[in-house]
Amino acid sequence: MTAVWQEQVSLKPYNTFGIDVKARYFTQAHSDEDVREVLAQARQRELAVHVIGGGSNLLLTRDIDAVVLHMASRGRRVISDDGERVVVEAQAGEPWHPFVQWSLAQGYCGLENLSLIPGTVGAAPMQNVGAYGVEIKDVFAGLTALDRETGELRDFSLQACAFGYRDSVFKRNPGRWLILRVRFALRHELQAHLDYGPVRQRLAEQGVEQPTAQAISDAICSIRREKLPDPAELGNAGSFFKNPVVSAEQVASIRTQYPGVVAYPQADGQVKLAAGWLIEQAGWKGYREGDAGVHRLQSLVLVNYGQASGAQVHALAQRIQADILERFGVALEMEPNLY
Repeated sequence: MTAVWQEQVSLKPYNTFGIDVKARYFTQAHSDEDVREVLAQARQRELAVHVIGGGSNLLLTRDIDAVVLHMASRGRRVISDDGERVVVEAQAGEPWHPFVQWSLAQGYCGLENLSLIPGTVGAAPMQNVGAYGVEIKDVFAGLTALDRETGELRDFSLQACAFGYRDSVFKRNPGRWLILRVRFALRHELQAHLDYGPVRQRLAEQGVEQPTAQAISDAICSIRREKLPDPAELGNAGSFFKNPVVSAEQVASIRTQYPGVVAYPQADGQVKLAAGWLIEQAGWKGYREGDAGVHRLQSLVLVNYGQASGAQVHALAQRIQADILERFGVALEMEPNLY
């Protein structure tokens, strides 16, 4: 299949914030061959290429004077199954949540805590996506990426990905690696992670005493639907700021003025603060300026009420960052990639 190029295409349907900017050129890749063809044509025409997946971790602040390549490859398969451990592979363009639900339907456990996260499989390792005590690194079995500098394919191990908190070698080298497919190590037997957030409580409320992976997924979906707005109804990119990691001394200092500070000690002696708590304490929850705002139920989520520009959302984010730094001495880092 030959990739079809279009000119002056609105990217509003391709980012969950619903920001209406235009791409000078837009095309989709359904295969490795499509990817190579687009990159080769762009090189011949001396055009930059900007790759997007589900657009769920993206804040677009201007028109893109480049080729926007939308990863639309589909496919999932079992690589190996020894009766205990199953390795499954999914193409980069597979929507994440349907892939999670497919894995659960096959009886494979491991992805249930990562249910209802927007985006695609190929984007998940970029941020080392995580939720409710599980991150991509915990279920990762490898990935194949194209080196845009050399044109060669490379298989990445867990160690080579250098995963960190919402971080990876791919995020630290933007534009170099184009992820084509990802492999996950899942299990037939459930190893439940129930102690992060209200998961165990929600299962109890639902009368579930011996949870299955699907029951955990359903509980997490119900929690997320209550806390987070549906991008199809209200433009957003989920959590907009990372939870900052600071020293124990800094937390002790903050606690003298704010005894209720929400903090999670880390293995290395540092402490992770709840960014949403900081933002709420500063009075930003439910704030709205034009069509850019902070969600009324979840202060970690910035939203587009309809006609906000990416620049307006970014300006609001910067004001929040400055306020939190002044009040608490804590620097908040944005999660979405800014363009």
